[in-house]
Amino acid sequence: MSEGHYLAGLDLNGRKVVVVGGGSVAQRRFPALLAAGARIEVIAVDPTPAVEADTRLTVHRRAYRDGDLDGAWYAMACTDDPVVNAAVAAEAQRRRVFCVRSDQARSGTAVTPATGRFDGLQFGVLAGGDHRRSAAVRAAIAQALAEGGLPDADAPHAPGVALVGGGPGDPDLITVRGRRLLARADVVVADHLGPSALLGQLGPQVELIDAAKIPYGRAMRQEKINELLVDRATSGKFVVRLKGGDPFVFGRGFEELQACVDAGVPVTMVPGITSPIAGPGLAGIPVTHRGVTHEIVIVSGHVAPDDPASLTDWDALAKLQGTLVLMMAVQRVDAFARALLDGGRDPATPVAMIENASLGDQRLLRSDLAHCAQTAVDEELRSPAIIVIGPVAGFTEGDKVQRA
Repeated sequence: MSEGHYLAGLDLNGRKVVVVGGGSVAQRRFPALLAAGARIEVIAVDPTPAVEADTRLTVHRRAYRDGDLDGAWYAMACTDDPVVNAAVAAEAQRRRVFCVRSDQARSGTAVTPATGRFDGLQFGVLAGGDHRRSAAVRAAIAQALAEGGLPDADAPHAPGVALVGGGPGDPDLITVRGRRLLARADVVVADHLGPSALLGQLGPQVELIDAAKIPYGRAMRQEKINELLVDRATSGKFVVRLKGGDPFVFGRGFEELQACVDAGVPVTMVPGITSPIAGPGLAGIPVTHRGVTHEIVIVSGHVAPDDPASLTDWDALAKLQGTLVLMMAVQRVDAFARALLDGGRDPATPVAMIENASLGDQRLLRSDLAHCAQTAVDEELRSPAIIVIGPVAGFTEGDKVQRA
């Protein structure tokens, strides 16, 4: 009689993996698959905004059809319909493709272990189908490795809300406190710019809510997010609002804090590494340098300079000699550069554009103020990106910085 599953490490690099379903259950599986180099095809009638916007995935917006597993090495049935999941598992059985069923683990031919990483070590835990137990043990191992002890990883947290800054994207750049609170969450309300790799480490009992605000795409209204935080906390849950960067730097974190305070919900703030400082730093560009710049100005590029809603004095910015950092500005590089040039800023001012800062596909583009808009077009600059304008953007010594 079988005593459990056989643990094995699969080499999925460049191999086709089919995931049927595009909701939060599937969403938390993607980071580990992507990290393994899998070529993921998603079949989902209504994928979440974050899944739909992830260019690393091939998303088919339709129902599952028999034959969708053709050429697959691995399959996951992650819909909320047991009939569909059973059909996926049946096709996988015929094709001799290992298949995970999210709704009935024992009805699949593979199970997803609770996995973790620490300093080059990867580990997985299986608990005979008891996913809550495996997730708790995994969290305990990760915390023990990080802190040298073995605390009760499954200890409940008092109801309330924690606004957690997740940093620029690399899961290693979240604070220790933020990581600890995330491990104890009953509910996680996540942005698409947060450290998505950490979502795959959440236990199956954790409710994951996709609150993505895709630039120029689908987005959850801020009022709805506020309502969700209050609703889940007042129902006795500990809620982590996981945001990219720092919640108080163009993150609407204070609006969420206000909503919690107004509703009498206990709320705590966990600052995060913010991308307008960290992004340039990770590209080897200091936003300050002795004898070169005495000021840093961080500006939202959410609205154009000539928009009536703009609160920025672009003429004043053009007269500054220090560092200007633009966030959310990819779609309007030309407009912002023109405003600075019209205000008298030197056309030869160096410009650096950092795309996907801290992630494996981080990219640095260099130009000057007169040509940066064309460079952005020619090189197909994509969000999220940080744009640095000023003398420090011309420093190149940091190009030799090693990624840890």
